[in-house]
Amino acid sequence: MKKIELFNANGFKDASFSPFLVHGSPYMKVMSFNFKPGQELPVHSHEIEGELTITVLEGKGAFLSQDGSIPANTGDVLVSEIAVPHGLRAETAMRVLVTIAPPI
Repeated sequence: MKKIELFNANGFKDASFSPFLVHGSPYMKVMSFNFKPGQELPVHSHEIEGELTITVLEGKGAFLSQDGSIPANTGDVLVSEIAVPHGLRAETAMRVLVTIAPPI
């Protein structure tokens, strides 16, 4: 087992969102992203099979898709196939945790 103090390991950046690889293995990938208000991860997709979750640990914003947006608040979890276009926009400072299985 390993413990990561996520809020201490990944801070915020002024120029763009702040990514941090929390864990990578042949079975899954876990990443942390921190966003300042107005920052976003543009809508994108991956041409592989698998699933992802985006968990809002702190803050408020929107999950993005090619069809629009869904409100994203602390405690919300988005579950999707990884090939489905997805993204995120922050309205307030946001911390999110992304899991991808299998990893890319």
